[in-house]
Amino acid sequence: MRTLRSVAAISIAAIPLLVAAACGTPSAPPSNNTAASAGSAATAKSAADLGGMDKLVAAAKKEGTLNVIALPPDWANYGAIIDAFKTKYGLTVNSAQPDANSQDEINAANQLKGQDRAPDVFDLGSNVALANTSLFAPYQVAPWNDIPSNLKDPTGLWYSDYTGYMSIGYDAAKVPAPTSVADLLKPAYKGKVALNGDPTQASAGFHGVMMASVANGGSADDISPGVNFFKQLKAAGNLLPVDPTPATIASGQTPVVIDWDYLNVAQTVALKGKKDWKVVIPANAVVGAYYIQAINKDAPHPAAARLWEEYLYSAEGQNGWLKGYARPVLADAMTKAGTIDQSALSALPPANGTPVVLTQDQLKKGQDYLTANWAKAVG
Repeated sequence: MRTLRSVAAISIAAIPLLVAAACGTPSAPPSNNTAASAGSAATAKSAADLGGMDKLVAAAKKEGTLNVIALPPDWANYGAIIDAFKTKYGLTVNSAQPDANSQDEINAANQLKGQDRAPDVFDLGSNVALANTSLFAPYQVAPWNDIPSNLKDPTGLWYSDYTGYMSIGYDAAKVPAPTSVADLLKPAYKGKVALNGDPTQASAGFHGVMMASVANGGSADDISPGVNFFKQLKAAGNLLPVDPTPATIASGQTPVVIDWDYLNVAQTVALKGKKDWKVVIPANAVVGAYYIQAINKDAPHPAAARLWEEYLYSAEGQNGWLKGYARPVLADAMTKAGTIDQSALSALPPANGTPVVLTQDQLKKGQDYLTANWAKAVG
């Protein structure tokens, strides 16, 4: 379930999904070089710089290949998205290290620089992204103005892509339906609760602890109640020392999983007719985070990299994420335009209350606290 995704997958600013903040007055995509050739794809800051989308498509097809990294097929529908992109444009997509984390992506870019195997594009947690902007090529996708200004770099170095909320997935045949985070401390959940990933390393794990914190009187500025909750959970014998995966869920090894809602909902669908897997987002602890897209400035296939981003930010690409139960960054604009997949939107679990989405300072504060306290409190 992509448990190794970096702890830094988090939004730049707090905004509820589908009630996005106003976009402000973002800069328009540059278009001062419409006669540029395919050879200048590495410096193109918009499709217009290559002469338009048709020229970009032609340049990408000439390259023939796109290298992606850390995109497991069962994460946010990436398997189907990659297949749709290949079918639409006829490119070969090399998908490396599907279970890698955000830092692994950066490491690969540095280690493979100058090689044809280097990643062309990144899907990163924002803390890792913001620490490595020197590796990115500025590029503004066609619907640039529809991306909220607080969820993108004004020059196009990076842009948020999709978000999710922390949730509790559970096998309804094995445990009672939890109505709150506190329910997980009850005897009915003994030896049954799994957290997706080490919270000092994995985004889902970190935000699972933050969810527990918010539910227990903490806040985006104070993750300590969450650590105390998991300490209690372990002391009660309820916390499993197992990283959940689709296989552990299917086998019954992890009957309760704290994870992103889009991953838990995907299991509901995958196990239909086999297990009664259900998902709840605790009403008193709605915690969310965005991932970020960026193009490798040393991409071996620069036109394909730019075409990939155009595809992801098209209605087709955004609905692809939505079909994977991830909430795309353009959902608000697409709802207004009538291009959003209403069926996929209605399949998302309800989230009541204002989401807690950490700032970078709050994330660092939480990370520092976990680094100092998680191992000795929970192990």
